[in-house]
Amino acid sequence: MNMRQRALASYGDVKITTGVSGADNIQLIQMLFDGLIESLSTAKGHIENGAIIDKSKAIARAGRIVVGLQGALDFEKGGDIARNLNELYSYVTRRLFHVNAHNDLAALAEIHDMMEEIRKAWQTVPSLVPPSNRTFYHN
Repeated sequence: MNMRQRALASYGDVKITTGVSGADNIQLIQMLFDGLIESLSTAKGHIENGAIIDKSKAIARAGRIVVGLQGALDFEKGGDIARNLNELYSYVTRRLFHVNAHNDLAALAEIHDMMEEIRKAWQTVPSLVPPSNRTFYHN
């Protein structure tokens, strides 16, 4: 399965669907991060309101997105950056399990802040990389 197919599969029920079919790899990664941040924020609201089933669904969606991001990494082209992202995504997955089991808002905030930083970094990539080279960290 190529990067586009993995990203689309991971994108799942993320609400921002406009433009997916015409998006390049960087845009797909950005949309995945948008969906991830949305899911984390949704999970926070559900924890605060005691909506445990809905919290679990939001965390599961976030987890699917993280696994999709991890599965789309290109270790050959991405080198150390891809390996570091792989380790980070593994850590985030473990933390999501913890959040789901313990309704830990501090751990959720930690995940949210880390993913928001990476999301911001991905927003700068289009200005740094020509369109022909936009498959370097994720394949």
